[in-house]
Amino acid sequence: MASPDVDSPWLCAANESFGGCFNMQIEEIKSANVLNVLEAPSSSMSDTCNIPKPPPYPNKTSKAANNCKRILETCSVPREIKDTWDRLFKEAYGADVYIITDSKSYIPAHCNVLSISSPVLGNILQRSKVKDGIRYIKILGVPCEAVYMFIRFLYSSCYEEDEMKKFVLHLMVLSHSYSIPSLKRFCIDFLEQDYLTKENVIDVLQLARSCNAPRLSFICVRMVVKDLKTISSTEGWKVMKRANPALEQELVESVVEADSRKQERLRKIEERKVYLQLYEAMEALLHICRDGCRTIGPSDKMLKGSQVPCNFPACKGLESLVRHFSNCKTRVPRGCVHCKRMWQLLELHSRMCNDPDYCKVPLCRHFKEKMQQQTKKDEAKWKLLVSKVIAAKNALGPFSARPVDLF
Repeated sequence: MASPDVDSPWLCAANESFGGCFNMQIEEIKSANVLNVLEAPSSSMSDTCNIPKPPPYPNKTSKAANNCKRILETCSVPREIKDTWDRLFKEAYGADVYIITDSKSYIPAHCNVLSISSPVLGNILQRSKVKDGIRYIKILGVPCEAVYMFIRFLYSSCYEEDEMKKFVLHLMVLSHSYSIPSLKRFCIDFLEQDYLTKENVIDVLQLARSCNAPRLSFICVRMVVKDLKTISSTEGWKVMKRANPALEQELVESVVEADSRKQERLRKIEERKVYLQLYEAMEALLHICRDGCRTIGPSDKMLKGSQVPCNFPACKGLESLVRHFSNCKTRVPRGCVHCKRMWQLLELHSRMCNDPDYCKVPLCRHFKEKMQQQTKKDEAKWKLLVSKVIAAKNALGPFSARPVDLF
C-alpha cells in the first residue's frame, strides 16, 4: 500500500517544536540505521526463521506395503482362518466355476464365494451357462496374473507384495468394475503411499477419475501442479494430450491458478510484515517519548545508557531516525526522504492515539487539529492504513511476541 502524502505547508512551522522535546546523547548517525518504513516491502523473507517448525512427516518406514498390511490386520479374522480360505482357493477343492482370462488359461473358483463377494459377479454367474456342472465366465482385458490375484483376494485378502506392486492398477480397475470396496480402498491406499511417480502420475490420475477415487485424483493433480515442467515431458502426458486434450487444459489451468494463489499469498505476507513493522514503530515511538530508552528520551527523563537492553525491536532504527530528524537541515516534507518518513510516523501515531491532550509524542495534538484540513481522499487513505496496522497486530493474538528486529 502506498503511504499517504504529508506534504502540507503548516508542517514546516511545527519543525521548531520537535527538537526541544528530547534529551539525546551525542552519537554518530549511520545512514544504514535510519528506519526504513512506509516503503514497498522487499522480496526477501528475512523473518522466516521465526515461523514455527511444521510437524514432522509421517514415519518413512510406513510404506505402502506396511500400510496395506495394517489395513488388513484390522480385520478380526484369525490368521489360521484366512490361511484355510487361501488353501481352498489354491487347491480348488470342489470348484464349480472356471474363469477364462486373456491368455486362454482357466482359474478355478467357487460360485458361492464369488457371488457373496461381488454382486456383479453374482449376476454374471446367474446368467452363465452350466456345462457338466461347471460354470464358465470371462474376465478379459487384464493379465492372467492380475485376475488370479483378484480372485485370491476375494477368498482370503491375501497377496504377494511384489505382485501387488506390479498389478495394482489392474486390481483397482477390477475392484471398481466388480464392486469390491475393500480391495478398492486397499489399492487406493497403496497408490497414495508408495506407487506414484512423475512417470505414471498421469496414468494414475486418469484411472482415479474413471474409478471414482477423488482423493487419489486430488493427490495426482497436486503432484502435477508442483512439477508440471518435468511431468509434461513424460510419455504419459504426451498420450493424454492426444487422447484427452480437455484434461491437459484443466491441468494447465490448475497450475496457473495455484501459481496465482501462491503469489497472492506471498504478497499478503509481505504486506502484513510492513503493517507489523509500522505497529512496532508506533510502540517504539511511544516508548522513546514517554519512558525514554538507552541514549534518547524525553528531556525530563534520565537516560538509561547504551548497555541497558531494550525490549522494543524497532527502537534502535527509530532512535537513528529521530536523531537524523533532529539534526537534518532540510527537515521539510519534500526535502529529505528520511524526514518524510518521520512525519508520516508522527501523523500515523496521532491517528492511532486516543489521548492527544496528555500524549508525550511531539506534535500529536498538532496533527489531530490539522486533520480537518485534509481532503476526503487523503483521509480515506489514512483510515485504511490505520485499520490495516491494527488488523495486522490483532492477527498475532494477545500472547504473541515478535523478537525479530525488523528495522
